[in-house]
Amino acid sequence: MPPYAPNEDNEKAPIQDAESTTSADEIDPVAEKLLRRKLDWILLPLFTVVYCTNFVDRLPWGYSLLIGLEKDLGMKGFDYNISLTIFYIFYIAAEIPSNLALKRFGSMWLAAMITSFGIVSIGTAFVKSYTGLIITRVFLGIAEGGTLPGLTYIMSRYYRRSELVLRVGIFFGISPPLAGAFGGLLASGLLSVGDFGMVTSWRKVFFIEGIITTGFGLLCFLIIPTDPQRTRIFTPAERALALARIDADQAVRTNGRKESTTLRLVWRSFNINTMICTVAYVMINISFQGLSLFMPTVVATLGHFTVVESQLRTVPPYLVGAVWAVVVTYVSFRVRKRGIPIIFSCLLVVLGYALAVGTKNSHARYAACFLSIAGASPTGPLLITWGTDNAAPDTIRAVTTAIIPGVGALGSIIAVWTYLPQDAPNYHNGNSLNLATSIFVCLLALIGILYIRWENGKRARGERDYRIEGKTQEQLENLGYLHPRFRYQI
Repeated sequence: MPPYAPNEDNEKAPIQDAESTTSADEIDPVAEKLLRRKLDWILLPLFTVVYCTNFVDRLPWGYSLLIGLEKDLGMKGFDYNISLTIFYIFYIAAEIPSNLALKRFGSMWLAAMITSFGIVSIGTAFVKSYTGLIITRVFLGIAEGGTLPGLTYIMSRYYRRSELVLRVGIFFGISPPLAGAFGGLLASGLLSVGDFGMVTSWRKVFFIEGIITTGFGLLCFLIIPTDPQRTRIFTPAERALALARIDADQAVRTNGRKESTTLRLVWRSFNINTMICTVAYVMINISFQGLSLFMPTVVATLGHFTVVESQLRTVPPYLVGAVWAVVVTYVSFRVRKRGIPIIFSCLLVVLGYALAVGTKNSHARYAACFLSIAGASPTGPLLITWGTDNAAPDTIRAVTTAIIPGVGALGSIIAVWTYLPQDAPNYHNGNSLNLATSIFVCLLALIGILYIRWENGKRARGERDYRIEGKTQEQLENLGYLHPRFRYQI
């Protein structure tokens, strides 16, 4: 009887290369190294570009504020902040349903989302009123909401738990900084060239970035790999090895088979580990997104710069953040720890905002931007990876990878109201709030470390063995992270 794997319709279908099945304890380290290298060369560049397009399509809102968006659409007061808030409300609402749809329909779902938010960005270039702007914000939030959890979920189907942090750190840690740098350079360039007919001023940024994203989204229908059970990037031997690697990280062998999605499993995703990571993600998101959305305005207050000069000065902090994200996630990968790197990196955010609160010197405040962005850049990826490492079985992993950035996007809503016009140019209230939230992230990470040590100790002493008594094979598979042989990643 051959092993079985879910097809695109989540039904059971035989694996074509079943005869090549490799058990988890027969993994050849040389072959595994070659497979991991192949995955790195295929998935990491692709996923980095995917998330760059996601983040780039959000950046024009900060730039547009400086170059006439409010005036052209008759906006006043808090209209701009309200439009950003609406985006994040629908962004949050889309996260979990999108990941469950991805689990059901495969990578074509992700390609459709990428194409959709590119089209919405193009449409934004032609809005004529504030109402039209709000409508585009709703659709952009729905389209973009599932991108980050979708990428993380797909990656978790290919990499071991110990390997995931570096890979997520690369695509997620460097994508926002690189997108910020690219977006700043592109906006500066577009503002220096002539208009495209009716596409003028801030509309050029939305229009060009939307075209780039839409074209790439259409290409993704052909190039994004689907589940390891069915992807065409593997040979039969590589497929068997990939499935054995997945099994090696599980308490119960499943041959890569996905269990049915149930409300019980979805509910179990809201556990202590996930909630610690989620609340911490909310806090760090306030710091990172707030500065990302409003840094063009913040930089403009540091001196008498033209709009283009202000845009260019937003680029270096993002580049430093990209480098630091890779360094920290690599260290986390090597030491096989998540909590300590989170605390260490977040202390840079604390230092950055303490500097921003404590001085009005323009050069010191600009230096604070480097520290805050550098420290926050790897913290988000580390939190998502920490939660994903400790999530099983597959349904819980899919929901967890959506919960953390999804609920965590509440931080983006708070960030929208962090840097208000009446608080300029020092933004004392926003910087003080972000100082407090970054300190809280450090405390949450410490609590998470202590809890995991306590729980793993109980399992090592056999105090959770009662959970497997009288269970069927299916029930044992569905235990996931509750299984006594499952060890949480610290």
